Order: sequence, then structure tokens, then C-alpha cells
Amino acid sequence: MSDTRTITSKDARTSIARCFETKRPVFLWGPPGIGKSDLIEGIASDMNALVIDLRLGQMEPTDLRGIPFYNRDTGTMDWAPPVDLPNTELAEKYNNIVLFLDELTSGAPSVQAAAYQLVLNRKIGNYNLPDNVVIVAAGNRESDKGVTYRMPTPLANRFVHLELKVDFDSWVDWAVVNKIHRDVVGYLTFAKGDLYDFDSKSSSRAFATPRSWTFVSELIDDRMDANTMTNLIAGTVGEGLAIKFMAHRKFAQKMPNPSDILNGKVTGLEVREVSAMYSLVISMCYELKDALDNGIDNDDFHKMADNFFRFMIDNFEVELVVMGARVALTTYKLPLQPTKLKNFDEFHKKYGKYILNASD
Repeated sequence: MSDTRTITSKDARTSIARCFETKRPVFLWGPPGIGKSDLIEGIASDMNALVIDLRLGQMEPTDLRGIPFYNRDTGTMDWAPPVDLPNTELAEKYNNIVLFLDELTSGAPSVQAAAYQLVLNRKIGNYNLPDNVVIVAAGNRESDKGVTYRMPTPLANRFVHLELKVDFDSWVDWAVVNKIHRDVVGYLTFAKGDLYDFDSKSSSRAFATPRSWTFVSELIDDRMDANTMTNLIAGTVGEGLAIKFMAHRKFAQKMPNPSDILNGKVTGLEVREVSAMYSLVISMCYELKDALDNGIDNDDFHKMADNFFRFMIDNFEVELVVMGARVALTTYKLPLQPTKLKNFDEFHKKYGKYILNASD
């Protein structure tokens, strides 16, 4: 599949949405850990849809087809429909249901064969998919060193195929919305190439993917000793990246408290290590979003935002300022009123053109 067109998860969203509109089954290809499941969950959330996640790599053919039984009323063999597929009663409770056939390429050939009729004709045996159900499937490629079976051509021809690639900009938008730990976002913004280092030829058990960095975010605990944390992170993304990440954290912990900056108590920086400054920018954005979500007074919120812009103007290079503004204004869409920000005119004059270019 080396000649296949690859797209980012951000671009995939519009393609998948169109497939859903036309009820055309879509298949997402991609290496492990790049966020295929998260992408589907996000799209379904935007649609207010229920996701039914079926892992075909763990299923038998009867899990899709159902189980035969003797029907005494008709004197014939009948089929008990599978409980995991949506019935009419469930479908009536939702505007849309996304049937997610994950790990399809890990399903045994007999399981993939059972999916033929369901995918193409929206029915299998006596069972019919409700009209508001859309189908999306996902799986790893044969080159990804996982347990995969070659997809039969008749089944492949029933899908629109999209192959995803790792894209930092798509990931960071997702990461800040989902509050991935500031040190993870800060480090990877500084070292974008470390977001993903999977090599199918490597014997390493731990490697970096968007998924494994999410695990790192969950494992970070400031009460934990450095050796234990390094062991855990090395077991998640590999020893080399663990050492680099822990060095980054040492500097990040020397940064001022973001709350003190936003409250105007701190106006300058003593430590100017670049990756740590990225973490500080993300921390301030998180604090602003939390303050807004917690119902802060509008005037107090704008005072915090004003200190945010002032601090960035005085302490950061253009790239850091653009990132902070992009997260606050584009990703979080914070409801800022320029007339309530005394530093906004200066900020816009110095950085407006860069922020517009970054948002295109």
C-alpha cells in the first residue's frame, strides 16, 4: 500500500462525514496507536451519535451472523440475531448510530466473510441495519507487524478506503481539547518528531505513538520519585525518549506557576529552556480554559487574558506566541473582547499576521 494517498485525521473528518451522509461504508487504515478510534469517537460526539464498537479480531462468525435454532412454529431452522448489533428499539433512541468494526483486518477470514453482506447490503440473514446506522471499519496494514489477515478483494471493494498518517497539528488540537498533560504537549511541540517513532523492523516492545503518549500523560504524578517515573515512561515510549522527556520535565518544573502569571504576580522568566517554555504556554492556556469553564467573572477573566498576552509579548519568541494564541483563540475559541484587553492592540500589531497564517 506504499502508493496509497495518505491524509491527516483533520482532513479525514470531512471525508468520513461525507461517507456517513451517503451511508457509504468507510475503512480507516493506519499504523498502530495513531488515534483511529479517537477520531471516530470525536466525529460521533459531534453528531451526538452512539458508537457501537465491535472488535472483530476477538469475534467468531456467529457473533455477526447469529446462532441457528429450530423454530417449532415453522418447522424450519431460524437464526437468533446477535445482541451486539443495534435493533430497532435502540435505533429509535438516537438520531445516528455509528457501527464501528474495529480490528477488521485482525478478524479471521471466516469473520471477514461474515461481514460481507452486512457491509454491502446493510443486512445479514434475517437481520437488517436500522436506517440511521452508518458503518466505519478500521485496521492495521500487513506491514505493521500486527496480527492481520489480507482483506479479501470482494470485501475491500465494499469500502471507501482512507489511509491515515501521523500529523502533529491534528494531534495537538486533539491533545489540548482533551487536556493531555502540559509537559507532554510542551515537549512534543518542541520535539515534534518524537510524537511517533514506530518501526515495524525494530524489536523494541515500547515505542512512541499518539496513544502511548496519552499513557505517559496518565502516568505522570508529581508525587512519584524520578526513577519510578522514568521506568514507567521508558516502558511506554522507550528508554531514549524517556530520558529526554524527564530532562525536559526538570526544566519545566522550574517555570513559574501559570496562575501567578495570569494573576499578574509574575511578569518575567528566569529559566529560558525552550521546551519548558512550550509547557508553560500550554499550562497558561489550560488555566484560562478552566477559569472560563468554572464560571469566572467576565472582567476577571479578561484581566487574566490580558496578563497572558502581556507575558507572551515580553518573554516569548514569535513561534511560542503564535502557539499560545492559536490554542486560546482557535482551538479553545475563548470569548475574548478586544476592547477589554489593554494589551491586545500591541499584541495584534506585532503578531496578528503570524496568527492568521498559522490558522489557515
